[in-house]
Parts: sequence; structure tokens; C-alpha cells
Amino acid sequence: MRFLPGLRTSLGALTMLVVMIFFAGIALRIALHAREVTIPDLSGLTVAEASQAALHNGLDLNIQDKFYSRTVPAGRILSQSPAAASRVRRGWQVRVTESLGPQQVTIPDVVGNPVREATLDLRRASLDLGTLAHIDAPGDADMVLAQTPPPDAGVDQPRVNLLLSQQSGDASSSFVMPSFIGMSYTTANHAAIELGLRVALLGQMMPLAQPAQPAPTSPTAAPPASAAQNPATPSLSGSSQSPASQLPPPAPITIMVPVDPVTAQSPEAGHRGSKGATLRLTFGHPSTATPSPAPPPQPQ
Repeated sequence: MRFLPGLRTSLGALTMLVVMIFFAGIALRIALHAREVTIPDLSGLTVAEASQAALHNGLDLNIQDKFYSRTVPAGRILSQSPAAASRVRRGWQVRVTESLGPQQVTIPDVVGNPVREATLDLRRASLDLGTLAHIDAPGDADMVLAQTPPPDAGVDQPRVNLLLSQQSGDASSSFVMPSFIGMSYTTANHAAIELGLRVALLGQMMPLAQPAQPAPTSPTAAPPASAAQNPATPSLSGSSQSPASQLPPPAPITIMVPVDPVTAQSPEAGHRGSKGATLRLTFGHPSTATPSPAPPPQPQ
């Protein structure tokens, strides 16, 4: 079969085009792989060393956060993302966390101060202002009602969160959650009820008191002397005996209370609370805590 000259030329051009596309794909794949780099291990390096290593590999270094650390000296890389030995494109951004070294700063007490003054105190202590939350409270607005972490506490981040006051007509239904840690069951339960909270107990329970069991009576026992001398007292075998005297004694009620003091609470101290909310108190170690219903009221 003989091909026309024009068809032969078209087939040749098409073949050359397919070959060019094939080799172009191979070249593009090689070029893309050639632009990939391996992320070096930056942990433990100083910020200057880590920046130089990232630049040498065609990467961009971004200090995302700073944390206190007891093991990594200040000014060195604490962690990185993506991890070392990962393959990424050239120019990829590597996010790192810088160590601030062991904590040496003291958390100031800013409760009761205006938010502007509290912010200045935190800046002087080389701390950052964290989350600002508001709660309805009487008095001036933007006053610090609580702080997290509390004064003189050990922290992992140089950041302090503040709970601020705001004016509203519904201030009576909200309040700052106090700390119940270390309280006994009786003290914590009484304080929660005073705030209008519903208490859920978590922990090992034990009886509050073991009621005395009534002594068994013999059917042939003689009636008390006072009953024998009083002719108005009905006889045990008589038909005038009241039905209530024939009923068995009521079963004793055992009140269960937690053994240990409060070791954890939810919501935590310093958070916003409101009347009718549920307060979960953990008595003892959290790993051994089991949900238990609130004990019934003690009979009067």
C-alpha cells in the first residue's frame, strides 16, 4: 500500500510530536525531582545556625512560637515542622519553635487591675498577653477578675490569659469560678450549692455513717412495764392493735461520700461560671475516678 506524500509527512510530524511530548515529560519530572530538597535536622541548633542550614538547602525558616524548656538551652531550636529527612520543594517554609530555656520569670498578680495596667505589668515581666475573655460583673468594665496561670506559677509558655469584667444587666447569673482544689466533700458541696451549681462527683465513695441495726424482738417477749401498767395500751394479740405497729422498721439509709479531697474540677478555677451549671469534682487520682451520683439528702 502506497501512502500519499502529504499523509506520510503528517504521520512523521505526529510521531515527532509524540516523541517530543514524551521527552518533555521526562525532563519535567527530572526537573521537579531536582528541585526537591531534604529537610535537615535543626533541633538543638541556634537560631542563626538553623537559619543558615535552611538557607543552604533552599528553605525558608519561620520561628512560629517560643516555649520554656528545662532541657534545651535558650536560643536553640526546640522542635520543627516538617520533620527532619522529609522531602519538600525548594523554597518550602520550615516552622520551628525556639527554646526560652528554664523558666526564670515570675508571674505577676494582675487581678483587680485594669486591663491596660495589667498588660503593661506583663510586658515588663517579658510575658505575652494571651486570650482575653469577658464575663458580666458589677463595677467598672475591663477589670481583671482572674488570670491563667495564677501568680508565681510555673508555666510552659510566656503567655497569660485574662478574664475581664463587662457591664450587663444579667450580671447576677454569672460569676468567676472559684477553686475547689483541696476541699473536703462537705466544704466543696456547700460552696457549690451557695453558688447555685449542680455537683457531679467523680471518685471512690465510702459510707458517711453506718446506722445501728435494730435489735431483734422475740414474739413471746413481755410488753414494756409502762404498757403493762397502762390499761389503755392495746394488747399485742388484740384486734385493737394499729396497722402501723405491724409494719417492719424502715430500711436504714446509708449516705455515700467521697474519700479523698478535691484534686480536679471542671470548669477550672478562673473560668466563667453560671447558676444552674454542672460542676464536676474529682476526689482522689483521676485515673481511679468513677462517676457517682450525688448523695441523697440526709433524713432529719
